[in-house]
Amino acid sequence: MKITEITSTILHDPNGFVIQDATIPPIDPNAKGRSQLFVQIHTDEGTIGLGYGPGQRSIQAVIHDNLSDLLVGQDPFMIEKLWQDMFWRVRGYGRKGVALQAIAAVDIALWDLKGKALDQPIYRLLGPAHESVPIYGSGGWTNYAEKELVAEMTGYVERGIPRVKMKVGKDFGQSESEDIERLATVREAVGDGVEIYVDANNGYYAKQAIKMSQIFEQFDVAWFEEPVLADDIPGLAQVAQNTTIPVATGEHEYTKYGFRDLLVAGGADIVQPDVHRVTGITEWMKVAAMSDAFNLPVAPHAVSLVHIHCAMATPNLKVVEVLGAEENSHPIWWAEVPPYNDDGTWQPYADRPGLGLEINPDSLRNNVVG
Repeated sequence: MKITEITSTILHDPNGFVIQDATIPPIDPNAKGRSQLFVQIHTDEGTIGLGYGPGQRSIQAVIHDNLSDLLVGQDPFMIEKLWQDMFWRVRGYGRKGVALQAIAAVDIALWDLKGKALDQPIYRLLGPAHESVPIYGSGGWTNYAEKELVAEMTGYVERGIPRVKMKVGKDFGQSESEDIERLATVREAVGDGVEIYVDANNGYYAKQAIKMSQIFEQFDVAWFEEPVLADDIPGLAQVAQNTTIPVATGEHEYTKYGFRDLLVAGGADIVQPDVHRVTGITEWMKVAAMSDAFNLPVAPHAVSLVHIHCAMATPNLKVVEVLGAEENSHPIWWAEVPPYNDDGTWQPYADRPGLGLEINPDSLRNNVVG
């Protein structure tokens, strides 16, 4: 089998959520719309691998202008070799960000292709460690009114998901009292039996985060995510050493080398690789294994329909994020997605190869970005 062509499509959901967190500047309250990039790897045997990533044209351009020529004519089963070829191709301009996100979309498509060629779901190729995995409902955006925040958090609980995540660090950390009030309201609304995670999205400074963590402790917060700037590894370590709440971080690391530095410094208690940023499934699994060597749990960030496969094969998994903003667009992007279990757990389709996903054909007719 040889790769013959790389194609891609950007689809747009006109009603998709536009989100705001601690460090996203204010948005128009009427703003709507989300886009997603889909990548297809074609082969001479007719098997097509499907990957996806953020819906930016810049990512699409890197794939076609800088990566496609490395792939055409190659054996798609040689995923590690192709990953290395792509990684070194973008060395001079892609140490983080767009170029590595392009690699991620291609890498996911390669794994999907392999699963289809072997008639196995990706998690079976990776080697399952679980029958199913726990999930949590995620959102609680800072642009939500308190009523909207409570409705979303209690909505997850009513669906049988006993873990939720909300945002703090509002207004770049300048609304501490409101952070506390919102957390108190959510705790009262969901009750004592539900785990609450809080995410500051880089919004505090280290000493401020330590002070806030001591207040958050009274609400039995189960983790404190990105309390300070993700690149401030000493600050993350300082917070981790001065709070009883586990510090979760990693969504803005792009390589195993960045995760190595983070873990050696003691900057994370819960490790959060994002498959769309850490160059795909190939590197994600290495980060998960590295975390296991540090005896740390992994809780992947967003991208749940890919992470569910990785998570099934991760013995040191903590929980998988189900992001409401992504979930809202699933009917636009996908013909069908695996349903959640009633007990707050999930697993991929066992009888569908690769990712087990097909693009919604209606969206291919009506939602293509020109």
